[in-house]
Amino acid sequence: MLAVTVVPETPDSLQLSEVPEPLLDDGPVLVETLAIGICGTDLEIANGDYGSAPPGEQRLILGHESLGRVLDAPAGAGFDAGDLVVGIVRRRDPLPCPACAAGDFDMCANGRYTERGIKDRHGFASQRYRTHPEHIVKIDPALGGLGVLLEPTTVVTKAWDHIERIGRRATWSPAKVVITGAGPIGLLAALLSVQRGLDTHVFDRATEGGKPEMVSRLGATYHHGAIADVGGDADVIIECTGHPQLLLEAGPPQVNNRIICLTGVSAAGVESTVDAGLLNRNLVLRNGVVFGSVNAGRQHYRQAAEFLADADAGWLGGLITRRVTIDNWADAYRRHPGDIKTVLEFTS
Repeated sequence: MLAVTVVPETPDSLQLSEVPEPLLDDGPVLVETLAIGICGTDLEIANGDYGSAPPGEQRLILGHESLGRVLDAPAGAGFDAGDLVVGIVRRRDPLPCPACAAGDFDMCANGRYTERGIKDRHGFASQRYRTHPEHIVKIDPALGGLGVLLEPTTVVTKAWDHIERIGRRATWSPAKVVITGAGPIGLLAALLSVQRGLDTHVFDRATEGGKPEMVSRLGATYHHGAIADVGGDADVIIECTGHPQLLLEAGPPQVNNRIICLTGVSAAGVESTVDAGLLNRNLVLRNGVVFGSVNAGRQHYRQAAEFLADADAGWLGGLITRRVTIDNWADAYRRHPGDIKTVLEFTS
């Protein structure tokens, strides 16, 4: 069967490879891959920045944003042939740590987890894969091809889950949310903010095109000027660009109990000037919180599926700006002007 593979940490090694059929040891549920979402993580692995193949293997099958159809499942597995499913990316560590033992593998304490298509485990960018029932989630068939958006939605579902858990430390009534970045993660974070009835503002560099239009269609407000003009009085800031300098440019908060969630991963070695004393003063005297969030747990997949089912299908469809067939697979891993989300389709 065909799969998109790469030699981790080796630039220019991306290729469409012929690989063996998935082993029964991988799990009793056989899934046909319909589509794979391409994100910055895939491009960085393809560029040789990081990633690791399964032990004893040279190449890694890419793909962690998936949509598939069950081909075969054993009786009692909870799945039937034809079900649309999305694969869960992370697996618990083998020890396991206390978090993984409790099912919170997204909060793994010792870092020995594996991730499909990223770390020590093959991804979903193959024509078929096998898995165990607990590692896939069934989605509403009405979502159809939009189900490929589930995995990135889980990232912001977890972010909002933790924001609200922190907010419950005291009486808290947030009104204004600022989201930095209008890529797929930023736009989905804005979707969940609007679904919560919050005054939602999205900040990005684009001045025209699909991103401002998508924010407007959502009922949120788009900004591309100085973030200080919009961020000072935000109750919640969700950073989705990987450029935390934006948070410094937002200026001192004018509200108490602000919660800042970092979802973007910064490049190492980027220097910026920080007044640590002022930062400390603002966080302490205003009961502020800054935290990072990555990956998602099984419960976030279920919640994300509900959020997508409640969203406008036309708006969700606008997030997918390019669909590339497997015959033209390499083009899916190239950035095009105006891209928001690119999807590689394994079937017509």
